[in-house]
Parts: sequence; C-alpha cells; structure tokens
Amino acid sequence: MLFRSSDELWRRIEPLFPPLRAHPAGGRPWVGNRAALTGILFVLKSGIPWEMLPQEMGCGCGMTCWRRLRDWQKAGVWRKLHQLLLAELNEADQIDWTRAVVDSAMLRAMCGGLKTGPNPTDRRKPGSKHHVLTDANGTPLVAILTGANVHDVNELLPLVDNIPSVRGKPGPPRHTPERIQADTAYDSELHRRELRKRGITPVIPKRKRQHGSGLGVYRWGVERTLSWLHNFRRLRIRWERRPEIHEAFLTMAEAMICLSVVTNLLC
Repeated sequence: MLFRSSDELWRRIEPLFPPLRAHPAGGRPWVGNRAALTGILFVLKSGIPWEMLPQEMGCGCGMTCWRRLRDWQKAGVWRKLHQLLLAELNEADQIDWTRAVVDSAMLRAMCGGLKTGPNPTDRRKPGSKHHVLTDANGTPLVAILTGANVHDVNELLPLVDNIPSVRGKPGPPRHTPERIQADTAYDSELHRRELRKRGITPVIPKRKRQHGSGLGVYRWGVERTLSWLHNFRRLRIRWERRPEIHEAFLTMAEAMICLSVVTNLLC
C-alpha cells in the first residue's frame, strides 16, 4: 500500500511530530523524520526484521527507526493522525454512525511478552488478539490488543468506550454509534444493558437460537477491515515483546486504511 511516505501522508503527519532533540557536537546528524517514517512504513508493510531494513532507502539503521516508532507512539502521534483522518472522513459524510460492528482475529506471538496468552485455536501456543470496531462501511474506529485467551465479549465495552471523539462537523464531536452489531461470541445480557445505558442499541444474536438470523450479511465490513489490517505483514504475526510497539503498528495501519479512503475521495 505505502512503501514510502506519500505527500498526502506527510502533509498531515509532519505537524504532529515532537521536535527532535538538539544534536550533540560531533557525530553524524540525526536521520530526518520523513526518512525514518519511510523506514517504519516499509517494516509495517513488508514485515521484515528491523535489522534487515535496506540501507539503500536512506532511512538510517533499523534501530533508529524503532526508536522513532517508540517515541512517536509515546507522544501519541499515531493516535492523533488517526483522529485527524477520521475527522476528514466525517466531514465528507463517509462515516456511517447508524451501525458499528465488532469482531476479532488471533495471531501468533513468536516472542511472547505482555498481552499474550495461550491461543485456544493453535494448540495453546502464545498468541495475541486484535479486537476491532468499525462503522457500517468498515472504517476502523478503534482497535485493541489483548492476549489470545481473552474472550471477545470482555473487550466489547472497552472498544465502545475507546471510540475517539470524531470532529469534522459543527457541534460537539461524535463518538457513539446508534447500534452495535456483533456475533454470538458477544452474547451477554449484562453487556446489552451497559450498551443501552450508553444510548446504543445492541444487535447481538443469542446462542442456541434457530439458525438464520440474517445478521451475518452486515458483518462483511469489519471482516474486510481485519483482512486489510493483516495485509500489513507486520500485523500477521506479532514479533514485538513490547505491546506498545505492536499497538503502534496497529494504529498506524488503521490510519493508513483511513488515508487510502481520504485520498480516493480527493481524486
């Protein structure tokens, strides 16, 4: 999708970067932010190890790009970029607030670390799980990383409560959909009551019901978005022991999906 920092991406993200520290006397100058961003995007899309980042790209060494990724995650750069792009989509009426859909996908965690757990679908090998909430069109609104053994329903309310406040239109920012739709893994009367308290109508089928509720036809958006996220090869397998590094990649991928929609609208 993006092996370099495009002008559209750079125009939006450059003001969000914290200033570089003053360079000490002597030594090589700091790698520029745009060069480091290109290296990070290359690792995200290709999935290669940091130490194999091609020097011909002029991005500095892999550890330099890793440190920038860490520092920018700590400064909230990726979260702010995602919110900025969501505001642009909301302004263009490209976010459908009538319905939000939730789902999850598991992945191997090769190096262990926090937010991992025994994967129930992979002989209990260490794994993690991506929990994703999208609008009706599949636009990613929020994603959460947990261990693979965390039940889907446990993350339903955290997903809803972490929907960012989306600006882009007159009046207060929007952060609540009209309905939440999910599959039977999210069947819970307690969670239905909590959604109603938040002014959201739950559309969640009950277990042991007669087959053929017809709700599955509306879940294609979130399933497609999970597929888009895992097209970024660094998200197919978790190689990072530190969860905040993987979460940085996850938020970046959300932003890149939103950016692709925004740039298509501008064409």
